[in-house]
Amino acid sequence: MSLLSSLTPMLSEIANETRWAVQIEFERYLAGAAGVAILYWLIRRWIEPRRIQAAKPSLADRRREFGQSVQAILVFSVVNLLTFAMYRAGWLPISQGEPILGILIAQIVAMVILHDTWFYWMHRTLHLRALFRRAHAAHHRSRTPTSWAAYSFAPIEAVFESIYVPAMFVIVSHVAPMQPWAIFVFLGHQIARNAIGHSGFELAWPGFTRAPLTGWLTTTTHHDLHHTEGRYNFGLYFTWWDRIMGTEHPHYHARFEAVVGRRAVEQPVAA
Repeated sequence: MSLLSSLTPMLSEIANETRWAVQIEFERYLAGAAGVAILYWLIRRWIEPRRIQAAKPSLADRRREFGQSVQAILVFSVVNLLTFAMYRAGWLPISQGEPILGILIAQIVAMVILHDTWFYWMHRTLHLRALFRRAHAAHHRSRTPTSWAAYSFAPIEAVFESIYVPAMFVIVSHVAPMQPWAIFVFLGHQIARNAIGHSGFELAWPGFTRAPLTGWLTTTTHHDLHHTEGRYNFGLYFTWWDRIMGTEHPHYHARFEAVVGRRAVEQPVAA
């Protein structure tokens, strides 16, 4: 048997797994980015007063965000292959039985909190002068971001954004084997929050940012301010690291209330 013949099954398996990794990441991106874009277009008549910035993104902006996101998806796909290899090597225990609700909820909560902590400090690091231009400036080209910017990263940032996820899975799974539904919910939550956070529209209600039950959650205004004034608001899901470290925008609450306090302008009724 020739060397090529012996390698063919392995190469075929690698090709199939690579195709699967790219497909699943691309579908997840489309579900979040296109899903939010389509939904907001359908309800545009009602949400237009909630547009955060007066400026509107152009078609060229959306094309750039989509193109950069495709590059990032290729990087994410490599990380997906790494995650799959870790599973096959036994480093990532995954539960094969029926989901256990308590463990499922605990794993989701743990992963969201751990991811938010990683993101805050990674994000602040990318804003250091030595890294910003090469790693993070591409994302900040979206001054008026849209949901298509959810994955609009330079390749270097895409590595930083994704490499922690398999490590986090391993950490959590060694407390209790990973519940497959926990992974599914975590990844769905991640892309949904990311797409909404870049959407450019604030749909939360007045008082949201100061209420005890909701004030610790980031809003679209929170991240939109980061795109316009990059020195503040580095958090992903929660505001607590920005509050603890003094990096919350000083006018965040006022800007938020100004947006959610707007009312739609009524059209005059024809005689």
